[in-house]
Amino acid sequence: MHKLSTRAALLACTAALAFPAAAAPPVRGDHPILGIWKFELPDGSCEETYRIRADGTTLITSAQEVAESHFTIDDQPDEEGFYKSQDKIVKDNGKLDCSGNVTEVGRSVTSYLLFHGSGNMFLMCQQRDTRACIGPFIRVRGTATI
Repeated sequence: MHKLSTRAALLACTAALAFPAAAAPPVRGDHPILGIWKFELPDGSCEETYRIRADGTTLITSAQEVAESHFTIDDQPDEEGFYKSQDKIVKDNGKLDCSGNVTEVGRSVTSYLLFHGSGNMFLMCQQRDTRACIGPFIRVRGTATI
């Protein structure tokens, strides 16, 4: 898998899955993004957990940081298999994340997600290609999504 620099990866990851203001619209109940996902830094020193909910919200934990975001995501992938996702951080506890930074409330990011055929992994990319991606994000099974 391709990886961005650790710092860039963490910044993208912490603010990942973006939304333009107010509350996000609901996501269809069988969308592949729904659930709990983990991402581990390449050196194994820290991991982030994303609880992605059908109401268009995400709860993110990264080291001591706890953040919440609103997101939108394409209902279906494009012809190359990517889902465009937009995410906006709406709350943050002000503590340090895996990169040693605090994510700024209001930060928005657009990403392109590419799911593995199993539905249990995805890459998060800066563009609709795999040259600048972080991941894999691994699905956590057997845990509530809320």
